[in-house]
Amino acid sequence: MKRITCMIFLLCTVFVLSAQESAKTLVVDLKSHETKKVLVVAHRGDWRNAPENSLQAFQNCIAMGVDMIEIDLKMTKDNQLVIMHDNTIDRTTDGKGKVSDYTLAELRKFHLKNGLGRVTFHPIPTLEEVLELTKGKILINIDKGYDYFQEVYKLLVKTQTIDQMVIKSGYAYEKVKAENGDVLDKVIYMPIVDLNNPDAEAFIEGYRQMKPVAMECCFSEVTPEVLRLLQKVKDNGSKIWLNGLWPSLNGGHDDDRAVELNQKDESWGWLLEKGASLIQTDRPVQLLQYLKEEGRR
Repeated sequence: MKRITCMIFLLCTVFVLSAQESAKTLVVDLKSHETKKVLVVAHRGDWRNAPENSLQAFQNCIAMGVDMIEIDLKMTKDNQLVIMHDNTIDRTTDGKGKVSDYTLAELRKFHLKNGLGRVTFHPIPTLEEVLELTKGKILINIDKGYDYFQEVYKLLVKTQTIDQMVIKSGYAYEKVKAENGDVLDKVIYMPIVDLNNPDAEAFIEGYRQMKPVAMECCFSEVTPEVLRLLQKVKDNGSKIWLNGLWPSLNGGHDDDRAVELNQKDESWGWLLEKGASLIQTDRPVQLLQYLKEEGRR
């Protein structure tokens, strides 16, 4: 009996250490400028096979080998951070109203809907639950959630997941530094820039001194100026994050074009040609396979 117990303990220890090594490797890949590996970011988790922003959607991403999940945050009436994209729970649950109108206990009475609008048994998860689920296994990106920067940081410390988190916003460096300068150098922070905006170059230059690990670059139209600014981001020492989501974020080089029109080279291939080191996608399985075929995994 003691021998069996010891074996189980050793297996569990190996699993935990292996998971920790997975996260460490992903952090190295994220920060490395030498690797050819392109990191795949799953938008709201694997929402095609589980409710968006659910624990199951995130577990699916871990199982399929995705590198990072993208999540959104809202705060409850009793100051608990939960995973929710919209300001209300109307679209994604069987309830109605703003997240801020409910306590966490009250929100737990509702259940998430799947992609067909069917109510499931999945509850709305808290950020802490997501951090515990993903600890040591996968990177996490907070897209909508900058307003809770300090609260997020406290949870990262509590769960020992600081290195796995990427926090984003579209705010200028001066604002971010003034509001969160005390923890800005302790987390991975990533700016978001609209390259079609006339002030895009000034925004990029504002972050030159910080030299963020990567910068998310969005553009509805591809112009010579967009291409020049993409190169400028790289020249400033940051990796490029591009989106394969809807066409207005990538000038028409999107996921659906890749999968439904079978134009992978014209979509994902184009993103790679323009220097993408991270690609956010709604088609993680197909993108992973494409990157493997292209020798980028």
